[in-house]
Amino acid sequence: MGVYLNPGYEGFEEIRRDIYVDKSGLITFMNSLIGKPKPLVCFSRPRRFGKTFAADMIAAYYDRTCDSRFLFEDLEVGSADSFDTHINKYNVLSFDMTGFISDARDHDANVLSEMQSALLNEIRETFPDCVNREETSLGKALYSVVANGNSKFVFVIDEWDALFREFKNDSQLQEDYILFLRGLFKNRDRTKKIIAAAYMTGILPVKKYGTESALSDFREYTMTAPEMLEEYVGFTEKDVRELCEEYDMSFEDMNAWYNGYSFPSIHHVYNPNSVMQALHHKNVRNYWNQTGSFESLKGYIGMNFDGLKDAIITMLGGGTARIRISTFQNDITSFKNADDVLTLLIHLGYLTYDQVKRTVRIPNMEVAEVFEDAVNGDSWGPVGNAITDSEDLLDATISRNEEAVANALEMIHGSVSSVLQYNNEASLSCAITIAYYTAKRFYHIIRELPAGKGFADLAFIPRRNVDKPPMIVELKYNKDADSAIRQIHDNRYDGVLKDYFGNLLLVGINYDKDVKGENKKRHSCVIERV
Repeated sequence: MGVYLNPGYEGFEEIRRDIYVDKSGLITFMNSLIGKPKPLVCFSRPRRFGKTFAADMIAAYYDRTCDSRFLFEDLEVGSADSFDTHINKYNVLSFDMTGFISDARDHDANVLSEMQSALLNEIRETFPDCVNREETSLGKALYSVVANGNSKFVFVIDEWDALFREFKNDSQLQEDYILFLRGLFKNRDRTKKIIAAAYMTGILPVKKYGTESALSDFREYTMTAPEMLEEYVGFTEKDVRELCEEYDMSFEDMNAWYNGYSFPSIHHVYNPNSVMQALHHKNVRNYWNQTGSFESLKGYIGMNFDGLKDAIITMLGGGTARIRISTFQNDITSFKNADDVLTLLIHLGYLTYDQVKRTVRIPNMEVAEVFEDAVNGDSWGPVGNAITDSEDLLDATISRNEEAVANALEMIHGSVSSVLQYNNEASLSCAITIAYYTAKRFYHIIRELPAGKGFADLAFIPRRNVDKPPMIVELKYNKDADSAIRQIHDNRYDGVLKDYFGNLLLVGINYDKDVKGENKKRHSCVIERV
């Protein structure tokens, strides 16, 4: 068993001893590519989405130097027609780029030289009769191994894009790295003879130069277009329901905190790391900040691009923002516009992308809390302050302090409208959602909830074990708050919450844009307890 060459099955065996969700269908997909012109896959996903688990699984399955059948026979891949054909039949070259980066920094050495040297050393030691000690080309060494009657290679490269992230301003090193990968995978004649398949995973898709991919022979699957690999991006609703039942956890809470990523065929995808952390700790809460800082998000959303702040505020308010992903160069420096920044946030997991509507939104409560931290500061001014003060606003609403609620909404709606390119009912709804931002911790907040004879603008449904009253909020524009309360009664909106214990609050809010005079308030509020 080697470090990089044929590492065995121990890594995947450890994974199987822990909480495990079967994603071995990914191997069946990889098997389907072997023997075809492009058996090369790059599957990019955010941090905390199981990239390393998948890499260890693939390496354990193909490694010819071990018998890993017992780890796979009871999984989905075990019943596939291709299972016996490919299990433990290939040499595996598996490595994590972050390890080479760390080693190079420790020795003040070139990353690519360290990587080639480490890989070649293992190949020479394992195949001394095939590769001479003077050989400096990894591609030629692999060719010599296979030409001497040995099995073809399966490449597994984890964190393939780490070099672009860690050395983001070193364009020469990046170019050399791409040339190295091209040397391995671009020569189709040699690739066909020595490589059975390749699986690369990382956060970013393959780097683009202009509109062209730097590694065009790779089949790419990303957070903006996972295609047939959608179910392997994270945990599905079925996965999470089964885990919650097995470990006696609340599916409702898991759904609120970690669901929200959506693709054309699978509409509910969960952050797998956070789900597993919640199961381990028996506590559903924010685990995102344990593995990543809000500071990086703060830097990106604070960039000075037209329309970026508008889009962020709209999404903070529970809405979606239009986006064009085609100009993104798949790195973290070549930003030309707001769309490029938003596209990066999709790949980092801070936003989820609707391929049909071409819009983005904040996926769930866990990520919403990261945004809450990121907008605190001078650059976001009243918007950040409103989110910080939103718990006080919720307390004022529950205590039926109509004046305090109206005053708070006056401030936040004014600050939101000054940035947004619209000032209408949608602007008011956005402002209301931002004003009650931290209420997500206590309530399921549903916009346009079907109820009675119409739709409730906002319904606040208490989460499990939360001692707060349910609320219905009705918004009016250029009318009055009393008419909002009358509409709730007339349309019997309160019926949708009839099963919830405690006093139901009806909240009517009106915005009158035609009010004249400096000291005249545009917002009014009426709160009634049913």
